Amino acid sequence: MKILVANLGSTSFKYRLYDLNGGSETLLARGAVERIGSDQAKVTIKSPKGEIELVEPIADHGDAVQICLDQLTDANFGVLEQASDVAAIGFKAVHAKGLTGVQLVTEEVLEAMEAFASVAPAHNPPYVAAMRMLGSRFPSIPLVAAFETGFHRSIPEAEQRYAIPEQWTTQFGVRRWGFHGASHRYIAGRMAELTGRTDLKVISCHLGGSSSLCAIKAGKSVGCSLGMSPQSGLPHNNRVGDFDVFALPVILEQTGLSLNKVLEILANSSGLEGLCGLRDLRDIEAAATGGDARAILALDLFIGSIRHYLGAYLLELGGADAIVFTGGIGENSARIRAGVCRELKWFGVEMDWVGNTEGTGERKVSAPGSRIEVWTVPTNEEIVVARQSRDLLASKKTSIPG
Repeated sequence: MKILVANLGSTSFKYRLYDLNGGSETLLARGAVERIGSDQAKVTIKSPKGEIELVEPIADHGDAVQICLDQLTDANFGVLEQASDVAAIGFKAVHAKGLTGVQLVTEEVLEAMEAFASVAPAHNPPYVAAMRMLGSRFPSIPLVAAFETGFHRSIPEAEQRYAIPEQWTTQFGVRRWGFHGASHRYIAGRMAELTGRTDLKVISCHLGGSSSLCAIKAGKSVGCSLGMSPQSGLPHNNRVGDFDVFALPVILEQTGLSLNKVLEILANSSGLEGLCGLRDLRDIEAAATGGDARAILALDLFIGSIRHYLGAYLLELGGADAIVFTGGIGENSARIRAGVCRELKWFGVEMDWVGNTEGTGERKVSAPGSRIEVWTVPTNEEIVVARQSRDLLASKKTSIPG
């Protein structure tokens, strides 16, 4: 079964094509279309037959998918005989009111995503628009939404709740939903493979442009730092993270800005960027190394927030077998790992400080004999979505649990 996994942005379309055949999971091709809506869109594809890179007009996401399918069936570079070989297009969807798990995309699903557009403003609107367009353009290819919230439904009810009126939770869906489910699910499965154990207590640290920690026990989520929205939890590259809502009246009164404008600022130009004016951690680390006080503050705040949730989850789990760093920052920033894991020997964490700064990819960076192992493990959200899409099609249902 061949599954095309799509990662959508407002002006981009990135994809991976997998062949899930029995026990094998083969990556057949990957590619991207950047600057959709431009006369100078960049189109790339990589397959075992070679690579293509070209520039041409791409009007919308429908055209982007069409050129993707054309390339995948190209006689010289393609890996498919015909476009109909694609069994489904799977999406790492974010949020929907009243829905979670894995859903066949229908108008009802799209309306549920639209209902939470204000909760996930950077994700839901472009996904809904693109899904509607693709559903109209390619009606014979099923679209599958694998919601990030699905993995976290195993979190105890008390940990999912806010201390708010019951109606707000039961009728409006205001609860700690948790996100980055595909990444944390992958880490749970991969650590079980690496250790040969299914009873692990793991703290997964997904650190990137958007960041979260997840407490995992025996492969199931029991806590996530992200709450009702992807704006919560740790500070993100340009999104606020945890924030006292009673600060809003002060901001509104002092600035004269509308509530919508303040929310836009909190969602788009706060986080690490709001602290130091930079949003890419590589730039922030370089500035901090050069002595920039605001960059140092941003790093200290980010590390402190990670340690805050790390400590909470070590208590929640009653200790841990492994702390895993994943995502672009988690995998590549030795400085962040060192800051998070400093002075934790009493907790059972003993770092290999040399190993932490050397090597790349999947590896252990704790010292031999450390009671809690520390790993870097590159995540693979796309293969998780491909598996979930396959499982939904195989079930012959319109939805399955995440």
